[in-house]
Amino acid sequence: MATMICRGCAAGSATVRVLDLGSTPAADHFPLAWSAIDPRESAHPLAMEVCRRCGLAQLAEDDTTPDEPRGVEPLALRNQAADAVRTVAESGLLCGDTVLEFGSPHGGSWLGLLADRGFGPPPPGRPASVVLDCFGLMHEGRQRAALRERANATASDGTLLIQFHSLAAIVTHGQWNALRHGHYAYYSLTALHRMLHDVGMRLSTAWEFDLYGGTVLVAARHGVRSYTSPNVRRILAVENALGVCKPRTLGRLQRGADDHARALHEWLDTMAHRGECVYAYGASSRAVALFSRARLDRGLLRAVADASTSKQGRRMPGTDVPIISPRQLLDASPDWVLLTLPDLLPEVRRDYPALQGRWITDIPRRR
Repeated sequence: MATMICRGCAAGSATVRVLDLGSTPAADHFPLAWSAIDPRESAHPLAMEVCRRCGLAQLAEDDTTPDEPRGVEPLALRNQAADAVRTVAESGLLCGDTVLEFGSPHGGSWLGLLADRGFGPPPPGRPASVVLDCFGLMHEGRQRAALRERANATASDGTLLIQFHSLAAIVTHGQWNALRHGHYAYYSLTALHRMLHDVGMRLSTAWEFDLYGGTVLVAARHGVRSYTSPNVRRILAVENALGVCKPRTLGRLQRGADDHARALHEWLDTMAHRGECVYAYGASSRAVALFSRARLDRGLLRAVADASTSKQGRRMPGTDVPIISPRQLLDASPDWVLLTLPDLLPEVRRDYPALQGRWITDIPRRR
C-alpha cells in the first residue's frame, strides 16, 4: 500500500487506516436494469484514513470516474437550508450584499435564499462579502488548496460559511456508509478549525442541525481573533471527549460496517423465509456500499424505489436489484419498505400514506 499524503495538511506518512470496505461499487454509477452484473462494477477500493497530525478523516484513494444521475433534492435538505440561512441572518453575520457559492455535485443551492435577502454576485474577479459552501468542500481531492480558494474568495471583512456532515455524528451513530468514492474528507470541527487556521481564517461561530444525524454549519472570518463563541467551545469539547480524531475511536466504524451488513442480510433472509415481501426506498450512495457489503440480490430485496427519473430503469451497482418508480412501489404493496435515508421519513409518510406502518428505518443488530 502506497504512503498517503494527507489531503488537509500535506504531511507524509501521517495517516492511519481506520475503515476498510475492500472492493466496492462506485457510488454514482447505476447500470441499466437489464444489463448483466460485471465483476468490474465492484472492483473499486474504498477506505478511510485519519491524519495523526491534523486530525482530518479522508478517503484513502479513488479510482472511479464521476457518473452520477442527478437525484431529487429531499424536502429535509430544503427545509434545513432555509433554517440555516435564517439562523445566520439572526446572528448578524450576513453582512454586505454580494455572495459566491461553491456548490455540491449533488445539487441544492442557497443562492435563491440569499437573493431573497438582497444578495447578488460580486463583480468578476472580486471577493464576496458572503461565501457559501454546503457539502461542496468534501468533493475536493486537494483539500488544502480548495479551502484556500474559498478563503481567497471571501472579502477581508466577509464571512465564509461551510456546512458539513459531522464526523462526530458519523461515529456516534455508526454511519460507516457515509464513506463513499468522490467524498474526499469527513470533517470534525477540530480538524476544520486547524485547516482554517492554515489559510488565515478563524472560526467565528458554529451551529448544529439534525440533518443526517448531525450537521454543522461554521462561520469563519479572516485574521486572528481571540473570541471563540460558546457553541464552538462546546462542540470542540464534545469532540475531544469522544476522541473524534483518534484512530481507535474511528476504528469503531469497521465493526459497525461488518455488523450492519450481516444484520441486514440476516433480517432480509428471515423475511424471505416467512414469505414477506421487502422493497427499499432511496437509491442513495449510502445504500450502494451497504447492499454490496450485505451481498443482496432481488431474492432478498425485490427492488428500490427512487423519485429520481434518471435512476429509474437502472439497478443498484454490483447487484441485480432494480430501481423503480414510487408508483411501482405503491402498486407492489410490499409488506415492508426499508428506508435507506431516515431523514426522508417525514416526507415519504406524507407522500405515500398507503405505506403507513411499513417503513423500516433501522435493522436490529447484534450486541
